[in-house]
Amino acid sequence: MSAAAAKTRPRTPVFRRIKGDILARIQAGDLRPGDPIPGEEALAHEFGCSRMTAHRALRELSEEGVVERRRRSGTRVARPGGRNVLLEIPRVDQEVAAMGCQYGYALLDRDLGRPAAAVRDKLEAGTRTRALHLTCLHRANGVPYQFEERWINLDTVPEAEKVDFAEIGPNAWLLDHVPWSDGEHVLSAANADPRTAELLDIAPQDAVLMIERRTWRQGRVITYARFTHPGRFYRLRTPLDRG
Repeated sequence: MSAAAAKTRPRTPVFRRIKGDILARIQAGDLRPGDPIPGEEALAHEFGCSRMTAHRALRELSEEGVVERRRRSGTRVARPGGRNVLLEIPRVDQEVAAMGCQYGYALLDRDLGRPAAAVRDKLEAGTRTRALHLTCLHRANGVPYQFEERWINLDTVPEAEKVDFAEIGPNAWLLDHVPWSDGEHVLSAANADPRTAELLDIAPQDAVLMIERRTWRQGRVITYARFTHPGRFYRLRTPLDRG
């Protein structure tokens, strides 16, 4: 990477680097259920950050069910049967099939380039970052089920540039080929704009559910996506944790 590119690319927040490092060690088997996790003071020293930053990383891992924090015994990798990890990334084709419907997919647009500032912020990327922008429509028994708009960070996943996504959707391809260590969902209700209403075969201003998703791999954003569903057609199910 050139010096100029390095200057324009924002640094990954330290708390995400801490989370990514711990998650990578768990996924590699270096840390197993019940194993202790370094404490806040040790992590702060290792990553050259404040104890508050280390605390945020461990707190978020605890909230996601990855680790368990005990006042006297410290932080340990969560054991099976403990807290549920509420974040799930379903394959939309399997989601539709589980409803007893036939799945259909269409790639609407595929474009390479440098994303707008608002999207760069979501990708935590600099002005020189290139992204693959995809728009797709998913159907259930021929009825529009989900409109997907996605940006894949080519700094993190350069191999995505060679995939045309004509036959396989980015949701399925990413889950099959790109491991992720961290993620978030943001849910909101909205009214369909004219273009979205036409794609989803609903009336303009009809209620829609929008899900925004970002995933990271060891502190670097993989993808940012927006999924829009007709409000009358989609139900969200998530496990509840009794603590």
